[in-house]
Amino acid sequence: MRPTGRLHLGHYHGVLKNWARLQHEYDCLFFVADWHALTSHYEDTQVLEENVWQMVIDWLASGINPSSATLFIQSRVPEHAELHLLLSMITPLSWVERVPTFKDQVTRSKDRDLSTYGFLGYPVLQSSDILVYRAGHVPVGADQVPHVEMARELARRFNHIFGRDAGFERIAEEAIKKLGRKKSRLYRDLRRNYMEKGNQESLDQANAMVSDQQNLSLGDRDRLLGYAEGSGKIILPEPKALLTENAVMLGLDGQKMSKSYNNTISLREDPEVVTKKIRTMTTDPARVKRTDPGDPRKCPVFSLHEIYSGDDTRGWVEQGCTTAGIGCLDCKGPLIDAILVEQQPMRERALQFEENPDLVKSIVAEGCEKARSYAKATLDEVRNAMGLDYR
Repeated sequence: MRPTGRLHLGHYHGVLKNWARLQHEYDCLFFVADWHALTSHYEDTQVLEENVWQMVIDWLASGINPSSATLFIQSRVPEHAELHLLLSMITPLSWVERVPTFKDQVTRSKDRDLSTYGFLGYPVLQSSDILVYRAGHVPVGADQVPHVEMARELARRFNHIFGRDAGFERIAEEAIKKLGRKKSRLYRDLRRNYMEKGNQESLDQANAMVSDQQNLSLGDRDRLLGYAEGSGKIILPEPKALLTENAVMLGLDGQKMSKSYNNTISLREDPEVVTKKIRTMTTDPARVKRTDPGDPRKCPVFSLHEIYSGDDTRGWVEQGCTTAGIGCLDCKGPLIDAILVEQQPMRERALQFEENPDLVKSIVAEGCEKARSYAKATLDEVRNAMGLDYR
């Protein structure tokens, strides 16, 4: 996540709640993308450090647990930059120019200079962020799937160019024999079925069999995984997009909640400020007077009820609004209560970190060290494959 300031409820419901769930299901790495912030906001570095630490506190406050997930800062792991450089050597220019979000941001961000080498290459940096940890899954909304696909294509291209070490096929055939007679025959049948007919199920079955084989070295396993699909040794595995429901939360004015629209409620907003913001929030313009009936579907307040309220409360709101049985302030009351209840544990968790910034820095330092150990292992293999491991 890019450090652009304190996080709001849109971040919580769109991303952080999902992260908090995933940290108990996967070995998760969450990082502050400070280099990515520079691709479009390189002139705003005076606020970067404060944004970094405040965002990490927001993560911790929202339930991200450093004992369950690895939290770190991108620029503290220079292997991201090295892999970005190495991958850029094999990335066709047309690949970065066709990324949908690249075109979209260039079109929309007329107030910023995005005609820089760094911004053009940010999809390659994103791919490096993923591939340097040999990530199996990347949790994204549908709009970010093209970035994961870019990482898959770069991994495939890298493995095709650099994964064929000398005598690759001969070594792969020797590794097949280690599977045993029966499994060797099955592996060859599955490989042939995939190579000749493109049967994805055969490839998946072959890969599962190889992955479960305990007597193979990591090198042999990676060779057989690549050999099964007709490529070389898999040095950089292809990640998969872990599609998550992209909960778009409307802001105080009915637009998407965003700091750029100045329509947000921060995760750690003061209760009095939250109450004031909700009470003055835009409602259905048809309800000029208290006695005018309204349409909840045209009211941004009701969109928040759909997130925070149960069926009974939503039914009460719909009935009261459409018949003018309740006023807008009546409608907003239960919503204010629900938001304050949700925020209370966040404010309490954040307090210990606000009062002890060294604790936050120690959590991040430990995460950086752990992340870098993963990244170094990947770069060792990458350099070896590219012939850059000379001393």
